Amino acid sequence: MTATETSAHPTGPGPLGAADGQRAHESSPTHRIGLLVRDARRHRGLTQQQLADRLGTSQSAVARIEQGGQNLTLELLGRLSGALDSELISLGPAGPAHLRVTGGRPLRGRVAVKSSKNAAVALLCAALLNRGRTTLRNVSRIVEVERILDVLRSIGVSATWDEAGHDLELVVPDELDLDGIDADAARRTRSIIMFLGPLLHRAATFRLPYAGGCDLGTRTVQPHMIALRPFGLEIEAHAGEYQATVQGPGAADRTIVLTERGDTVTENALLAAARADGTTTIRNASSNYMVQDLCLYLQLLGVGVEGLGSTTLVVHGRPVLDADVDYTISEDPVEAMSLLTAGIVTGSELTVARAPVEFLEVELAVLAEMGLRYELSPEYLAENGHTRLADVTIHPSELKAPIDKVHPMPFPGLNIDNLPFFAVIAAQAQGSTLIHDWVYDNRAIHLSDLTRLGADVRLLDPHRVLVTGPTRWSSAEVVCPPALRPAVCILLAMLAAKGTSVLRNVDIIARGYEQLYERLVEMGADIEVFRD
Repeated sequence: MTATETSAHPTGPGPLGAADGQRAHESSPTHRIGLLVRDARRHRGLTQQQLADRLGTSQSAVARIEQGGQNLTLELLGRLSGALDSELISLGPAGPAHLRVTGGRPLRGRVAVKSSKNAAVALLCAALLNRGRTTLRNVSRIVEVERILDVLRSIGVSATWDEAGHDLELVVPDELDLDGIDADAARRTRSIIMFLGPLLHRAATFRLPYAGGCDLGTRTVQPHMIALRPFGLEIEAHAGEYQATVQGPGAADRTIVLTERGDTVTENALLAAARADGTTTIRNASSNYMVQDLCLYLQLLGVGVEGLGSTTLVVHGRPVLDADVDYTISEDPVEAMSLLTAGIVTGSELTVARAPVEFLEVELAVLAEMGLRYELSPEYLAENGHTRLADVTIHPSELKAPIDKVHPMPFPGLNIDNLPFFAVIAAQAQGSTLIHDWVYDNRAIHLSDLTRLGADVRLLDPHRVLVTGPTRWSSAEVVCPPALRPAVCILLAMLAAKGTSVLRNVDIIARGYEQLYERLVEMGADIEVFRD
């Protein structure tokens, strides 16, 4: 029988074809791995819901995995192996991760916001102050957190995840091994600079590697030096290290005026003040979400902190902090904005649950001005008993450019980390929008990569872009920019672009987001992770 006769055979599309399709599915790698997952789960005596809880996902997602109907990333396979204490598949060395995104389809359903990455790293640094046991709950399992944990463990801190992998117990030894610090991990995170505040109470001299992180231009450490000098800390930079000397506590009561209202600068001052005898007044302090989380944790330790949520913080320090504390980290407003943007640019009806609305009010006001239709649920409190949450439901909307420029300000203004998402949203809107990123030296330059996907983005200078819409998004292959938020913006634009796009070298996204790809897939996105 010829090939032509075979293709025209009347039985081709009938039951025989369906059986062939079923056999092909059963022999596929995802189906075979799904059976391995099911068998390993049953061997451990776990229900699908219990496995889902360990993974931080839904029971329906576990069911899809076991049925072979879920895309399996290397990261997901690793978490499955850890949750089941079983090596499901052995992998050789691989290159950087890439994404294959088939866009142009709306998202749907409900997605809950995970906890704050920036609050987590601040609290990990703050645990160095405590002689007792610190239990942090709802901790993001992201690269930035793991890097800080690598540094903490290298100097002798015990850091243990619970069985489900969500809560973290930290015990700090009486003597830290500061000479054994993991310099490689330290250099790969900017958060390492927040070790200065706690460590000045632990050693008369110590060294820290230069801070690293995103490519956002030169960010001076001078504001930190100004904030910490009243506590007796002097810093010299030599051969890729900060060499710190602590001269003495100085006056019992001190007033510090921060030269910039930065989040990490405020946190460093708080960390230094917490164990400094006397009263420290911090003026021009940030009142952003991660600072509030840190203040709430310090209060549990017994530190007196007045002015929570304001720009003047008064700290009544205690030289010895020894308490067993249990703190649940609040939800991340930047992740909430990321998820809202995903729904907006794909024209979706979507609910983003547990959004910290106190830190999104200006963003939502700007979106309302642009014509976004959305609804807020009644407010409720986060597990920390303080942060205001609400569920935000967005609807497909015709957007128009705002009359004024979009620019960040310290809280309660528009969050600097949320600003890049407005470039993607503005590309959907009718008219021209000026995005002014006055904080970072070159992050606006990375937003011009949206032109690869069809957007009209004109770079006016290193801090300003003019975005004109509406955009007819088109698929493309793009190398991930070396900055976290612009990288996510490219991914979200690809969700809106019809056809198949490729985003290369996406490892930077794992610095700030936990299971982002899997959660977008659960909402209906078509994303495949692959490696060369």
